[in-house]
Amino acid sequence: MTEKNQLYRKKIIKHLYFSNMLSCADLSDKIHKSLPVTTKMLGKLIEEGWVTETGFAASTGGRRAVMYSLLPDILYVVSVAMDQLITRIAILNMQNKQVAATELCELPLLKNPLALDMLTEKIDEVITRSGISKNSIAGVGIGMPGFVDSAKGMNYTFLEPEQGSLTQYISSKIKLPVYIDNDSRLIALAELMFGAARTKKNAMVINVGWGVGLGMILNGDLFRGHNGFAGEFSHIPLFLNNKLCSCGKSGCLETETSLLVVIEKANKGLKEGKISLLNELSVEHAEQAFQDIIKAAGKGDKFAVEILSESGYNIGRGVAILIHLLNPELVILSGRGSSAGKIWQAPIQQALNEHCIPRLASNTEIEISSLGYQAEVTGAAALVMENFEKNEFKKEPAHPEKLVKK
Repeated sequence: MTEKNQLYRKKIIKHLYFSNMLSCADLSDKIHKSLPVTTKMLGKLIEEGWVTETGFAASTGGRRAVMYSLLPDILYVVSVAMDQLITRIAILNMQNKQVAATELCELPLLKNPLALDMLTEKIDEVITRSGISKNSIAGVGIGMPGFVDSAKGMNYTFLEPEQGSLTQYISSKIKLPVYIDNDSRLIALAELMFGAARTKKNAMVINVGWGVGLGMILNGDLFRGHNGFAGEFSHIPLFLNNKLCSCGKSGCLETETSLLVVIEKANKGLKEGKISLLNELSVEHAEQAFQDIIKAAGKGDKFAVEILSESGYNIGRGVAILIHLLNPELVILSGRGSSAGKIWQAPIQQALNEHCIPRLASNTEIEISSLGYQAEVTGAAALVMENFEKNEFKKEPAHPEKLVKK
């Protein structure tokens, strides 16, 4: 097979992954090849066990087109979703279904010189324990906080190797292609490909977590900026509160909106005697502390709702700036914090009513992500498949019945 034909086969696999089902005519349009050539390539992929017919398209009055999909367990992707404190590792098939339980580990990134080796060892350990051959894995996608240049494979905030790029270092250890990007951008990629932004041209995806990140979808594409650093929403200087931010400046949006701040405000209120279902919360176990606040708010706890609403209002002030600058049709609240659900919507809308020009705000919808905390896992997997046609992957199809699941 020629190198050019191999490239087009990879493109077919990639488009089927992102679209789930396509007709031959759809694929012909997407890979810019004639219908006879595309039909021949599809036939070969079916013969080799990559692709299967999955029925017919909905009727439009004429002959219904045959639809095609990837076989789900023909190939796998390792997805790594990191934040400053917690790392999740999952293995997904070609229908974005996890083939084993997510591995979760506490991996603090700040001032942790062992973090990179710990991450690399954990990824390799998860792959080995899965029983899946590395020949059946398309690559490893990693979402991480910090200033990430995905093109160079570097994170200039965390996990810097002594020499070479971060992706080269990890790839050399685990013997698989590795791709990295900022966590908030991968959450936006997940929303663009599989979530609320799939049919939108211009959308802002807010990642509410230990910081407050932003992924931007402009003209239907993920916008990374000149060096890949676009979207540092957390560090818009909005407040005169003299609070030191993690970036070293003061008064950033993050200092009044992050989930760590929510936990701190909850503890402060409890010490001041606020009546609540909550007990004192441990910042050292921030994940559990935030979930406790969510549960209390869900039960109608006034204090828990108040502190979430205050954070939501301040996020809304930042969103007002985005609307004035970029005029998006949709703002999506995604990531860990989206588990608070509709509690966010009213205070964000209130902030928009107060700080945004009505003609602009009235054309922008606010939506809570249906992908939620899973968005980064999905986005990291999508990052691998976004780059699928560029790598040196030349495997034969996987045979799932031979895999040893542990």
